[in-house]
Amino acid sequence: MVREYHLRRSTRLPLAWPPSTGSRAVLPHRASCCLHPVPNLCPLGPENSVLATEAVMEVVSSGHSCLAFRQTPSGAWRLSGTGLGPQHIKLARPRKTSIHCVRTGGASNPGDSGKLHVSHVFHVSDIDAARQGIAKKAGEVEKVMIPGLPEGADGSQISTGLWEWKPKLTVYYEKSGNKNSKAPAVLFLPGFGVGTFHFEKQLKDLGRDYKVWTMDFLGQGMSLPCEDPAPKNMVGDHDGESYWGFGQDSEPWADELVYSVDLWHNQVQHFIEEVIGEPVYIVGNSLGGFVALYIGASSPHLVKGVTLLNATPFWGFLPNPARSPRLSKIFPWAGTFPLPPFVRKLTEIVWQKISDPRSIQNILRQVYADHSTNVDKVFSRIMETTEHPAAAASFASIMFAPRGQISFEEALSRCQSQGIPISLMYGKEDPWVRPFWGIKAKQQVPEAPYYEISPAGHCPHDEVPEVINYLLRGWLKNVESEGLVDLPFLEDPSFEDQGVSRELEFVRTGSRKSVSVRLFGSKTSLWSQLTSFLKWHASNVTRAMSR
Repeated sequence: MVREYHLRRSTRLPLAWPPSTGSRAVLPHRASCCLHPVPNLCPLGPENSVLATEAVMEVVSSGHSCLAFRQTPSGAWRLSGTGLGPQHIKLARPRKTSIHCVRTGGASNPGDSGKLHVSHVFHVSDIDAARQGIAKKAGEVEKVMIPGLPEGADGSQISTGLWEWKPKLTVYYEKSGNKNSKAPAVLFLPGFGVGTFHFEKQLKDLGRDYKVWTMDFLGQGMSLPCEDPAPKNMVGDHDGESYWGFGQDSEPWADELVYSVDLWHNQVQHFIEEVIGEPVYIVGNSLGGFVALYIGASSPHLVKGVTLLNATPFWGFLPNPARSPRLSKIFPWAGTFPLPPFVRKLTEIVWQKISDPRSIQNILRQVYADHSTNVDKVFSRIMETTEHPAAAASFASIMFAPRGQISFEEALSRCQSQGIPISLMYGKEDPWVRPFWGIKAKQQVPEAPYYEISPAGHCPHDEVPEVINYLLRGWLKNVESEGLVDLPFLEDPSFEDQGVSRELEFVRTGSRKSVSVRLFGSKTSLWSQLTSFLKWHASNVTRAMSR
């Protein structure tokens, strides 16, 4: 006969746990715990009840007066294989957390001694999760308090550096981190038009637990060239007088220079090898997400995992010469220096428009869903970049650069086949990379956790850094522990299929804020996401009309 029981965690074990003698412990006969069976019946009685612990246990009778515990690994996302190498890691379905209770014959029944009479199965969930108010059913929304950002001296110190990758091509980077040599290394890659300053909140916070790095892509931020790649050499040539790269001939070091995704891929690969010196977890926002996948697909030995923050699913407009040699011949100029005359004129017109302070302010208002977010520092750092004499020509090179040698979908597929763990964290209100693209990536890699955050736009790491840092810590612990630590929100195995929502609360500048986070289950479909989006859009229109 088999029965199922639910456990109420309201009492304490009258013994130290875990036992110092190994994986087995003896529970005294009069244990003060309570079991609640599915049929409202407790055949063991309150005196023989068992308290659940965080781990899964098998409870086997060792006689009529005591119970023996044997501890087994807790239910969690598991990773197959024994190492963290990309070729071994793969997320597996959580095991069911349970307690098995078997009663044998005792003194009251001498003739039945040693025979199995009854078995009971008790379902157990994580005690810490229960203490935090985790919902017991998929779809329930619970409020969970998470840490805020460190303030002042509590944050990890940030240091800066310059790395000369090639002659005249110097990369600016920042780092922060735990001095423990065993702490994992995490590399953050920025989106287009920004740089290392966009990850200051991650450097200060996550640097307390990990070795954290970030860099500026060549042609952006503070990795712009310190010399003119194509200086003006003709008398009377006043076109683009304040801009570099508008001359007639390129310098020898800039002959093959083009600010493309392939260049950034090579830059990041060599940076990991030569500067960081160990495999890393890569976290990329927008363009940085595309490059992060590219690195994982082409250099899996350097990447322990990839997290995409509203990653752009495509980059570049012109055909790649390696993939489409004939088609690429139609476009003789593809982002190299010097800029052709027609591109110079176009660049001057476009650059004056997009580098205008009002244009930059409008863009920031678009990509940040919560307009109360302080973006003054982001604005000032972007303006500093636009004032660099090399910025306009670099922008033109980026816009006319060819596509990468592999697409976003191909990179995602390669990462999956090579066993590189992937997580997806997307701001729901992003006007550029809509949640559709995150769901599409989730459909391609079903085992990847997909967290949708609201309100949050294109840059959730800067808009709601408390949430992103919380989710990242949980994901990193899950991968590093080979699945022994649950992914955030996946304490209950049923959530894997159906998904679950949470209200994450945190304190910022003395006031409490709340952000909704939805973890999509494996049964999520593009149709359900489209329906959800239409309902959300309709509700927004209704609210706007009611005003």
